[in-house]
Amino acid sequence: MQKFEAYLCGAFEHPTRLAPDKSVAQLHYECAAGALADAGLTFDDVDGYLCAGDAPGATPLVMADYMNLRVRWVDGTDLGGCSYIALVAHAAAAIAAGRCSVALITMAGRPRSLGQSVGVKPRALSPDRPETAFDSASNWTIAPLYGMAAQRHMHEHGTTSAQLAAVKVAASTHAQHNPHAMLPKKVTVEDVLASGVIADPLHKMDCCVISDGGGALIVTSKSVALRTGRPLVKVLGTGETIHTNAGGQIDLTATGAKESGRLAFAQAGLSPRDIQYASIYDNFTIMVLLQLEDLGFCKPGQAGAFVAEGNLISGQGALPWNTDGGGLCNNHPQNRGGVTKIIEAVRQLRGEAHPKVQVPDCRFALASGPGFVLGAGHAHSSLILGRE
Repeated sequence: MQKFEAYLCGAFEHPTRLAPDKSVAQLHYECAAGALADAGLTFDDVDGYLCAGDAPGATPLVMADYMNLRVRWVDGTDLGGCSYIALVAHAAAAIAAGRCSVALITMAGRPRSLGQSVGVKPRALSPDRPETAFDSASNWTIAPLYGMAAQRHMHEHGTTSAQLAAVKVAASTHAQHNPHAMLPKKVTVEDVLASGVIADPLHKMDCCVISDGGGALIVTSKSVALRTGRPLVKVLGTGETIHTNAGGQIDLTATGAKESGRLAFAQAGLSPRDIQYASIYDNFTIMVLLQLEDLGFCKPGQAGAFVAEGNLISGQGALPWNTDGGGLCNNHPQNRGGVTKIIEAVRQLRGEAHPKVQVPDCRFALASGPGFVLGAGHAHSSLILGRE
């Protein structure tokens, strides 16, 4: 399996969570400038550019022109929320092939300013999508699909709402140390269960926040990485997969993490036991449990008890997780939280996370997450990073 010589030299998370006075293009640019400054590089150094469907015009050409980039390689792959985890892999492959040496990856959006719901309102489907004629009549929404996944996991494994709530408790325990978090207040299991049912059995606090903002990453060759003088965070393993709804014949307790994680661990030559910090996408609390099991951190049906024992809390548990507060408490810009998962993993590996949540001597970290919607077309990407 191909080994990469690619490094994450720059990472930037936009501090805003509400941007009514900014354009999406401006947010992309500000994220790019922040990541380049973090890497000690300039726009003139960039020779590769990557973005997904959140970029204006849904193509890298628009933002490359807006930022006046002179690039020789671009990638506009859109896999939904996990796009940016996959795009790091694509950038690493491009660098290995000599297509570029400094790849800029940006994402940004303004769903909060535009009044987007947490997943309880139907979203218009393109008339060209083949399933639109069938799905539009039912007006399905996102939260109930994940509610059904939670119900199935409860039915098969005895998972409880209190165990789901423990995921939110862990996220809030970390978010209280993040000055930019949308929900910085620490909550209890009882708070979550009292927050009102959104899509049975999911409560309001089982759902992620909706935020404006964005983030950016700089992936470089080793020679450039050494020149920057920044801590060396290497791409060790990557994996991505498509996990479709198979015409409705789908197991809602299984995610693409089983395949993307397997590929990433194999390429890195590591196992779940080696991971000291995990950024795992948390659009809904149930998705954290499902991915913990599919990635191999827990056996099937055991993730509920694992999180209820506090194992996701930094300084307390066996697998420190989403130490920025994650999508449940910190931010979820444009429903594409994969970029923030990588940013926090980079912070942990550099030793730059908040002191209250920093994992001591963190050497191996994972970022993993889904794209689009489980049960309605689902992708998944995993990334393993290591500190040299």
